[in-house]
Amino acid sequence: MFGFGRTSPRKPAPRPASIVVNGRELPLIVRENARATRVTLRIEPGGQALKLTVPRGLPGREIDDFLTRHHGWLMTRLARVPDAGPLAHDKTIAIRGIDHRIEMTGKLRGLAEETEIDGVRLLLVSGAPEHVGRRVSDHLKRVARRELDGLVRIHAATLGKPVRAIAYKDTRSRWGSCTSDGNLSFSWRIAMAPDFVIDYLAAHEVAHLKEMNHGPDFWATCLQLCPRTKEAKRWLKQNGSRLFAVTF
Repeated sequence: MFGFGRTSPRKPAPRPASIVVNGRELPLIVRENARATRVTLRIEPGGQALKLTVPRGLPGREIDDFLTRHHGWLMTRLARVPDAGPLAHDKTIAIRGIDHRIEMTGKLRGLAEETEIDGVRLLLVSGAPEHVGRRVSDHLKRVARRELDGLVRIHAATLGKPVRAIAYKDTRSRWGSCTSDGNLSFSWRIAMAPDFVIDYLAAHEVAHLKEMNHGPDFWATCLQLCPRTKEAKRWLKQNGSRLFAVTF
């Protein structure tokens, strides 16, 4: 994130709706904030868009100058996030950390199914080619629910804490959440991560049933529930954007 000092307000000029970085055209979201004293730039999860927060009335040319100065930084950061593009036949999708090649079955109906042929992991998908993304995402939702529902029950029982409800969403700002009355929510995209990362996410949110903060006691509880907590945190920091970059 970068910034620069505020200049005297002037009448804003038209602002660009997108920007091209590394050959990729990304939506550019510009938000004015009356309390902002500088421009801040954020790459949205998965590298799907850029978000600028600017002081109210900042001229468009100053936004252009800011983006020009930081174009190299954007190129470097976005190069770490692959442009996965839409899913299709013969492309791969990670399921519990293992790459599966997508194979269309030619059938009109039926749930996606994982299998292995000659040592190659496959995800067999039915339906029309234009529905591949929806079929694959539906499968990931089922995997996330199956894995996390069981892990949450185990971890909650360890702490002796009740869970009221579990929801699954395609969130972009966080992997999970927990309310004080026992409602847990998870991003189903975590189904693409390895098993130990899925376990960590379950442990993280269940730990909040005991500690509604991120203090030392909370992290001690996480380690109690998931001994690979530190490794899983590193994995998400290094690879989380790749999961958000998949277009369904």
